[in-house]
Amino acid sequence: MSECKLIICPLKIRELKSLLLQAGFSCKPGKGSHSKWIHLQLPKAIIIAGKDGSDAKLYLEKQVNEALEEIKKMEEEETEE
Repeated sequence: MSECKLIICPLKIRELKSLLLQAGFSCKPGKGSHSKWIHLQLPKAIIIAGKDGSDAKLYLEKQVNEALEEIKKMEEEETEE
């Protein structure tokens, strides 16, 4: 029997940018392939480096996921009040 392995493909930079746009982030261009993503409710910006077709680094995916979760929590708290 052959062993089945789960292969996790990294997201593309364009997919991360799309997620950030949907969550209400705004983009400020930087030098070269860098862009700064800002959300009014979050104190920290997310810096994305790379071309849209490139694979996103794992640390970048984690940053984006953490920011999206934080926004989701804020929205849930607002609806509870």
